[in-house]
Amino acid sequence: MRLGAVIITMGNRPDELKALLDSVARQDGAPVEVVVVGQGVKVTGLPEGVRTVDLPENLGIPGGRNVGIEAFGPGGTDVDALLFLDDDGLLERTDTAELCRQAFAEDPSLGIVSFRIADPDTGETQRRHVPRLRASDPMRSSRVTTFLGGANAVRTRVFEQVGGLPGEFFYAHEETDLAWRALDAGWRIDYRADMVLLHPTTAPSRHAVYHRMVARNRVWLARRNLPALLVPLYLGVWMALTLLRKPSGPALKAWFGGFKEGWTTPCGPRRPMKWRTVWRLTRLGRPPVI
Repeated sequence: MRLGAVIITMGNRPDELKALLDSVARQDGAPVEVVVVGQGVKVTGLPEGVRTVDLPENLGIPGGRNVGIEAFGPGGTDVDALLFLDDDGLLERTDTAELCRQAFAEDPSLGIVSFRIADPDTGETQRRHVPRLRASDPMRSSRVTTFLGGANAVRTRVFEQVGGLPGEFFYAHEETDLAWRALDAGWRIDYRADMVLLHPTTAPSRHAVYHRMVARNRVWLARRNLPALLVPLYLGVWMALTLLRKPSGPALKAWFGGFKEGWTTPCGPRRPMKWRTVWRLTRLGRPPVI
């Protein structure tokens, strides 16, 4: 099975990027072809054989990754699966690529594999990095309904069938949008605790646009993918959860601004999932209302 890797960078982590590339080069089995996408920067000084795509502007996380996908041919079809790795991450083991090949080969219905993210110093995995509601045991692998954007592998036939990441999202919830479309098309998603990306512990709210985009994209996600009856229920639950978490005044103002923006701006094509997909998500432990 041919593997490629897509890494997006803003050019501000050269040492971490080099370490990540070295960890990809050390993978067992056939070499993993790598494309690094510069988000509004010219990427230089990379090891021989690593391809680069320099974008004139920052297209956001999904937009940059979509460019990386297309660097492997239409929909990434020059390879069988693509790894998506954060540029400040590091593959802990040398057998991760082989584990990906094995997982996809053994289960033809497996479309996406979500890796475990662990802090390089403590080895701990943040609860938010376990893509299921029952997240107390990050060492338990399971079938899931979404995946982690900077630590995963996707079979390129998924992109061929359901399209790429929603570039208009720019940041936040783009993985769930792709996951729901993949699940609706019959693909499966696995969380694998034995496939590890080391990544420093961070808070998503460090990004200035976090609260606005999380709210806006949550609305877009629902408008694009959910049956009409579930849209107000899903968004009502998330509004209640946001209020219960008692964000600061400025954060709450940004959140409601994004929520309004999600309703008043185009969200892209609407393709509501089938009700049997709703039931499938429910059986997997995460009904699409939370």
